[in-house]
Amino acid sequence: MRIAITNYLKNYPLTLILVAAIWYLSLFTPPQTRLDDIRFIDKWAHFGMYALLTLVFGVEAYRSGRPVSRRLKAAVCLLPALMGGLVELAQAYCTDNRTGDWFDFLANGVGVIIGVVILFVWRRLFLWKK
Repeated sequence: MRIAITNYLKNYPLTLILVAAIWYLSLFTPPQTRLDDIRFIDKWAHFGMYALLTLVFGVEAYRSGRPVSRRLKAAVCLLPALMGGLVELAQAYCTDNRTGDWFDFLANGVGVIIGVVILFVWRRLFLWKK
C-alpha cells in the first residue's frame, strides 16, 4: 500500500495537486473577482479546470513509463468525469455555502471530453507510441 502511494506521488504530482485544488475551490467559498461579471464565467472555470486536469493526467500517465493500456486510457477518460460528479454531489449534500448544479457537471464533462480530444490529437501528431 505504501509503495502504491509513493508511486502515485512520484508519477502523478501535478495531477494530485490539481485534484486537491479543484476539491478545495469546489467546496469552499470561491473568491469574489471582477470576472464574476462575465456571463457564464463559472461554467468556463469548470470547463477549464477539468480540461486541464484531463490533459495533465494523460501526459503524466504517458510519462510514467507504464505501458499505455486500455485500462489506463479508460482511467484518464473516466476518473476526471467521475470526480466532477462527486464534487457536484459533495457541493449539494455536504456544504451550506455551495450548491450542486447539473450545468456545472455538464461543463466538467465537456472539459474532460475536450481534454481527451486534445490528448488524442497530440498522440497522433507527435507520435505518442506506447
